[in-house]
Amino acid sequence: MAAAPDNDALARNTRPNILQTSPQNDSTDDTALPVRWHRRVLTLAFPIVLANLTQPILGAVDTAVAGHLDGPQYLGGVALGGLVFSFVFWGFGFLRMGTTGLVAQAFGARDDDALRASVLRALLLGLAIGATVLALQVPIVRYALVALGGSAAVQDTASAYCHARIWAAPFALGNYVVLGYLLGCQRVRLALVTQIFINLVNIVAVLLFVYRFDWGVAGIGAATAFADFCGFALGLAILWRLRPRGLAPLAPRSIFDAHALRRLVAINRDIFVRTICLLGSYGWFAHLGARQGDAVLAANAVLLNLQTFMSFGLDGFAHAAEALVGAAAGARDRHAFRQAVKVTMFWSAIGAAGFSIVFWFSGEWIIGKLTDQAVVKAAAVRYLPWASILPLASVAGFQLDGVFIGATRTHELMKAMAVSLAVFLLAAWALAGSLGNHGLWLALTIFMVARGITLAVQVPAIERASCAVPRS
Repeated sequence: MAAAPDNDALARNTRPNILQTSPQNDSTDDTALPVRWHRRVLTLAFPIVLANLTQPILGAVDTAVAGHLDGPQYLGGVALGGLVFSFVFWGFGFLRMGTTGLVAQAFGARDDDALRASVLRALLLGLAIGATVLALQVPIVRYALVALGGSAAVQDTASAYCHARIWAAPFALGNYVVLGYLLGCQRVRLALVTQIFINLVNIVAVLLFVYRFDWGVAGIGAATAFADFCGFALGLAILWRLRPRGLAPLAPRSIFDAHALRRLVAINRDIFVRTICLLGSYGWFAHLGARQGDAVLAANAVLLNLQTFMSFGLDGFAHAAEALVGAAAGARDRHAFRQAVKVTMFWSAIGAAGFSIVFWFSGEWIIGKLTDQAVVKAAAVRYLPWASILPLASVAGFQLDGVFIGATRTHELMKAMAVSLAVFLLAAWALAGSLGNHGLWLALTIFMVARGITLAVQVPAIERASCAVPRS
């Protein structure tokens, strides 16, 4: 179900030339074929960037709809509700990232059976987790909102949002698997189509549910759930269209192979812990912001939309790194590994600088489009410089995430994130009390820098381990 037909770009004899050198050709000059590598990275990254940027556009629409309701508690409620689903759904983002790494390596090794089995295992896991989330939705929502804090009015609106959106759990997690497969096989145009489809459905539904049906904040959550359902239906249709022709059906024992399952569990466990650490930092950031009042909480939510725009944009190059590094690791091609890291980092840095410039000069205008509440707008403008420098502080960490995921070196990724979280908590404790919300934003900036440093020092060892030829 998860491999492409013989007449597709994924077929054995017609796959794109994803690697430029032969395996273990370490003598190849790293400056060779620069134009090809830059073209290859941009060909992969540009559709992914467009697909990713549809996500924060949707978040901005949700923020704008809530921000124009009567009272800051609606915007704060959507902000807290969104953070709950960052934990509930993004916490299981290993389904996307782990699938991309495993599929990319199978793709580079031209192992169609491993590719198909990886996708089927991930789909089964995603649907099982989604069903569990639905069964436990009441305590999940209740305790998550209590942990995040906020006023009673904000808590009530956040609860309405969460209980409407959570019904999408199995479909949202299934969408992660479909996206991971498409990125791992470098089917970036189809990834773009699926993401645009989901978010167009979501935007139309949120306007319909809120303004036509008058469902309020619950309508925002219900619109997202409906879009995830439609997106999963489209994803299954894509997997069906790309099903293999002429290959024997996968035997159940290959899908439930003990070694493969242990590897899947280890990768997913590491990425899950890494993601929880990342989301924990944002959750603590929101918690400390909420303690400073609803206006500061709402202002931080508005500014985090800028961070979200940036992160989804830069993740396009990180996803390109996942696909290219994974393919290089699957083919044991050290030169391709190095080029994938260098060229994707180059373009990611250019993108980060572009975001910083846009936010610095146009941030106040963007804030005005996201909310018309004077007190929230004034607070957001006050802290805008931090959102403007954050892309430059974040770029190395975002990009190297893709390198480690593509190489499936997830244990090292998890440890680096744990260290970075400890740095953030220490910085927030030391700075937020004395500098208020400025100190909180400074702590977040330090956290992003720490992510890049803790990963960068490990890249040479990751390259050697990923591209070593196994002993026969």
